[in-house]
Amino acid sequence: MKIALTVNGECRETEAWGGESLLYVLRERLGLLGSKNACEQGECGSCSVLLDGVLVCACLVLGAQADGHVVTTVEGLADGDRLHRVQEAYVQAGAVQCGFCTPGLVVATVDLLESNPSPSDDEIREALSGNLCRCTGYAKIFDAVHRAAMS
Repeated sequence: MKIALTVNGECRETEAWGGESLLYVLRERLGLLGSKNACEQGECGSCSVLLDGVLVCACLVLGAQADGHVVTTVEGLADGDRLHRVQEAYVQAGAVQCGFCTPGLVVATVDLLESNPSPSDDEIREALSGNLCRCTGYAKIFDAVHRAAMS
């Protein structure tokens, strides 16, 4: 089936099998490799994207369900060569270890700060609870969220 969606502000069309996840469509059909493929069960958050402004695990959404909708991936956060303030905060705080979880955490942080510009530690913990960092770099991730909130 053919699907059309707006990804990072650009209208895109592609063929997709009815059972393909949005993550597969983004990575394999559209070449957007920022969202990572890890658990494929919505437990690690490495594939987090915004679908019509709502944080979702792209591995749990069918590509066909995204037909006609707006998707923002980590690649769509920066403004040209200028990083999004959350991306910049992750760099400045050293919140990137192996980097596998980082795209999902960055998108989840953007989502958090849009609804809560000054979150407490407990609110950060709750908002990012669906994103796992296998390197256990959570202290730096918290630093990055606070830094982004202040910028």
